[in-house]
Amino acid sequence: MTHSLRTGLSIQEMQEEALRRDAEDPGNRDLFLVPPAEGGDYPESAYLAGNSLGLQPRATRTELLADLEAWARLGVEGHMEAERPWLPYHELLTEPAARLVGALPEETVVMNSLTVNLHLLMVSFYRPEGRRTKIVIEDTAFPSDSYAVRSQARFHGLDPETTVVRLRDGRQVLDFLAREGETVALVMLGGVNYLTGELMDIPAITTAGHAAGAVVGWDLAHAAGNVPLSLHEWGPDFAAWCSYKYLNSGPGALGGVFVHQRHLGDPTLPRFEGWWSTEQETRFQMAPVSRPPATADAWQISNPPIYAMGPVRTSLELFDQVGMAELRARSVRLTGYLESLLDVVVPSRPLSVVTPREPGRRGCQLSLRIGSGSAAELAWRLRREHGVVTDAREPDIVRMAPTPLYSTYHDCWRAAVALADCVQEES
Repeated sequence: MTHSLRTGLSIQEMQEEALRRDAEDPGNRDLFLVPPAEGGDYPESAYLAGNSLGLQPRATRTELLADLEAWARLGVEGHMEAERPWLPYHELLTEPAARLVGALPEETVVMNSLTVNLHLLMVSFYRPEGRRTKIVIEDTAFPSDSYAVRSQARFHGLDPETTVVRLRDGRQVLDFLAREGETVALVMLGGVNYLTGELMDIPAITTAGHAAGAVVGWDLAHAAGNVPLSLHEWGPDFAAWCSYKYLNSGPGALGGVFVHQRHLGDPTLPRFEGWWSTEQETRFQMAPVSRPPATADAWQISNPPIYAMGPVRTSLELFDQVGMAELRARSVRLTGYLESLLDVVVPSRPLSVVTPREPGRRGCQLSLRIGSGSAAELAWRLRREHGVVTDAREPDIVRMAPTPLYSTYHDCWRAAVALADCVQEES
């Protein structure tokens, strides 16, 4: 790549432009630990894989060690006497998680992992009856979601091949609901598609699903911490998300759950229960019958893993400090800048960007389809030869996510230069 969108701008001048943008729009990179580069000319990675695993906040280690110290010092009494007592620890996460997804605190709980939570929610909200049995997902749903809904269909004695309807995009979903909505029991889509980076029209699809008489739930694994959400206002029945991608809480970190206020306290709603499903005030009376609170806490089952909750709490505090509105604004600027660089690299190479160009129809991820070779091999070369960390989805998608909390304009510049070096121009 020898020029930017402005004809005649050299590689050096482009780098200076990226550095100027970073000085004017710096983000919060200093709050995170950035892995060292495995190749290239710079000590730190250009880390564009936060859509797969977010970076570690610097505060995580210190705060996690403080929770461990409470165990060493107090033993069992840490449940009530620790600086952050373990018994109500999950409540420290409730309000910041609710703010992040635009929910009421009583609609929100942090617990378990994503697919476990989706199954617990489908126990309550997927109730096939008569002709209304179908589950609508996107054709490129994350495999775990596909496995989950197929297994739910089998659990209800249904054939997943005919019960699960896979549709290409939001427009197809809306068309199907208008045409065959009376057969749909559950619409469960990814808020941001993991493969293409497309942001679904969550309020429109939610409204259409309800108009068709279906339950609507959302997998927000790639949306939470990436795009602004207003779950209470938009009114889906439920949602779940993970916290190891944009929420930077570590591999396999705990997920979050939203259950709309209108369902809370409904005694007719089936739900699996355990010790933490009952109200906290009477939990240690050890009664044989649960007394679930009229909040999303009623979907909890087991006491929460404190040392898994600590990193989520630390990360949510960062989001509260920075604010989703500011992050989204920087995301639009940063992703738009990367897109402008790719517009120079891509046209002359066997590459295409499959993510929508409109900022309102995407988060921070841009997905590239490669016309030849292996996506994994290209991602390997970008990392090993240039220190640019991306994410491959075989056979032909490389995903780049300039995450607004810690990615830089210089990272984007490095990614574009590396891509131009690794993929030969077509003759």
